[in-house]
Amino acid sequence: MHNDISEIYFSEQDLADRVREMGEAITRDYAGVAGSDGIVVISILRGGAVFTCDLIRAIDLPLEVDFMAVSSYGNGVKSSGVVRILKDLNTDIRGRHVIIAEDIIDSGLTLKYLMQNLESRGPASMTVAALMRKNTENQADIPCRYVGFTCPDKFIVGYGLDYAERYRNLPYIGVLKPEIYQ
Repeated sequence: MHNDISEIYFSEQDLADRVREMGEAITRDYAGVAGSDGIVVISILRGGAVFTCDLIRAIDLPLEVDFMAVSSYGNGVKSSGVVRILKDLNTDIRGRHVIIAEDIIDSGLTLKYLMQNLESRGPASMTVAALMRKNTENQADIPCRYVGFTCPDKFIVGYGLDYAERYRNLPYIGVLKPEIYQ
């Protein structure tokens, strides 16, 4: 797997440090606001699972975590534009403070659809914690309160990000060699 990576973009230490900082910011911002119910962190599967696990351990507040699985990629490298909810929430988010934990915002189309869907369920507030936001043209306008890193428009994998379900277990984020996916 490591031989398929042309360069490491964010090291294991970079990721640990930044996710800790994001968790500390969320703790500060939601202290006293979330109440006894705490906040609900929604992890977007599968890519967001690794990030979410580290993020929730860095948040020093009562919280609940739930998972959604959505798909718009298949085995391709670009979004198909068709969003399907494969696994919905088990938690009622009405009146709750919701943080969507997303691994990467690429086109933003899937996340925009998801946010509209969740907004219709009546949360008290909703924001996004994205590990990465790509610099891409025509990206959907998604307000992100917490962004770990901005990255160039390259095909990256690791730390939950995949290509055809591979490379998720790399402890860093690296650029996949084009010959692997072309």
